[in-house]
This record gives sequence, C-alpha cells and structure tokens, in this order.
Amino acid sequence: MNYRKVLLPTIFLMLVLPYTALSQKVDIQGHRGARGLLPENTINAFIKAVDLGVTTLELDVVISKDKQVVISHEPYMSGAICTDQSGQVIESTNEKSHNIYEMNYETIRKYDCGISGNPRFPEQEKVTAHKPLLSEMIEVVEKHIKENNLAPVNYNIEIKSNPKGDNIYHPAPAKFSDLVYTEVQQSLPWERVIIQSFDHRVLQYLHEKDAKVTLAFLVGNKLNYKSQLKKLGFTPAIYSPYYKLLDAETVSKLQKKGMKVIPWTVNDLVEMKLMIEWGVDGIITDYPNRAVGLK
Repeated sequence: MNYRKVLLPTIFLMLVLPYTALSQKVDIQGHRGARGLLPENTINAFIKAVDLGVTTLELDVVISKDKQVVISHEPYMSGAICTDQSGQVIESTNEKSHNIYEMNYETIRKYDCGISGNPRFPEQEKVTAHKPLLSEMIEVVEKHIKENNLAPVNYNIEIKSNPKGDNIYHPAPAKFSDLVYTEVQQSLPWERVIIQSFDHRVLQYLHEKDAKVTLAFLVGNKLNYKSQLKKLGFTPAIYSPYYKLLDAETVSKLQKKGMKVIPWTVNDLVEMKLMIEWGVDGIITDYPNRAVGLK
C-alpha cells in the first residue's frame, strides 16, 4: 500500500470536517502508560494515563530470576533510559548483560529507569522510577481509581517472548504464560484483561489453556494477514498491527472476520483521526492526552 497516497487526501478532508463527524467510542490505550509524558512502564505513567481518561493501560511484562512478573519492555536494563544500582549510565553496548531474567526482583528495583528521561520524547518528565511488579501496579492503579471515583480501566498485557530468548532472557512460552496467567487470575477479572504478543506460541498456548482469555495478535511486518492468521491457527479477538500497515479496506475485512482492530503506536493527531475514519476499534498511543478526546 502507498501510505502517502492514502493519507494526504484524507488529511485534507479531516482538517475541514467538524470534529463530531469523527467522534465515536474507541478504546484509547495508553502505550506503556503514557510514554510521551512520563517514563514508560512506571507507576507514574500508568496513573497519569488513568487520570487522562484512557480506557486501557497497555504494558509489557518480563520475568525475574525469582519468577516475579515485572513490567518492562526489554528483558534487560535499557541503556537508553536506565541507570544502574550506583546511578551510573548503562552503556548500550553492555545493556544486555543487565539481564532481568538473571536478577532477583530485589536487585531489579534498585535500578532507576526514569530520572534520565528519554530523548525520543522531549515532553517526557524526568522522575525517579523503578520497574514495578505487575501485581504492584494493578494494586496501586485499582486503589487510585477507587479513591478518586474514576471509571475502571482494562489492562492490555504484552508477553515479551521470542524463540531466541527462550531460557536466556525469559522462560519458554508455557512457563512464561502460566506465570502471567496466575498473576492476572489473582488480581483482576478476565473481562478487563487482554493478553497480547508477537509470539505465536504464547497466543496458541493461552488459546488452548483458557478460552475466556482475550488474545491480541501483534503484527509488525507486511505479510498478508491471511497467511499470518493461518500460521497462528485460530482467529484471535484482536488484530493489532503497526498502524502504517492498515487501510480502510483491510480494517473492514478484518472486522468482518470477527476481530477488533487496534493499531499501534499512533501519536499524531491527524493520523489518529484517520484511523478512526477507517473504523478501528481502538488506538494505542504514547500520548493519551492527544487521543482521549477522540472517544
């Protein structure tokens, strides 16, 4: 698809359309909480997203040496955003040696992954922040919602798994999935939870394990969705591609197959409106402050 040819004419139309013509109920998901505004996958970012009015918190999980479910995008301490236990910058060439799967959570918590900021997101506030446990984050968010009489939110939890990382950066898919499943089972009703992954093996395992788990198939390549779904072996509840892989026709076809379409990661307001014009069911964004008004 020539994305530019599709996008430019639509941008012109959308700039002159009244806002009400675009408004509809869509699932606004705060990517890693609110990464554009506060350090990713931290308690502060999740609370900020809730206060802004997101309907879903999107996050990533990895596993520690002592089998704790930790919220983190990488299975190691990223040199781009983290400092080590003594406050020293982690060199990007050495970041994978700070392997979360080889650390107990007590050690993981001593790293700071907020005070350095993130140069990719100039609006992001620099604050001291640790990588929280999934259970910790859910407890804090649920308490905040209750105390402030806010609407409940859903949780979209990505299991960060791939074959090359098995038993090096994370457990094999079944063990990884079971650890996350157990944590969720103890904390939340399943109707408020999505499990997403790029890893077919995770989705296939959970599909067989428990039919009530809502699964989202993450897609980042240009392969035909028919071949992707054939490889997966079943129709997931949600098809979640990189947003530039979509067009209006594809959105419609996927929905006719019984899937919701929730693209990632849409940060530009014009492109958000374009996705809504195409009829997507939700948007994953680093900037929920830009997107919440589109619901």
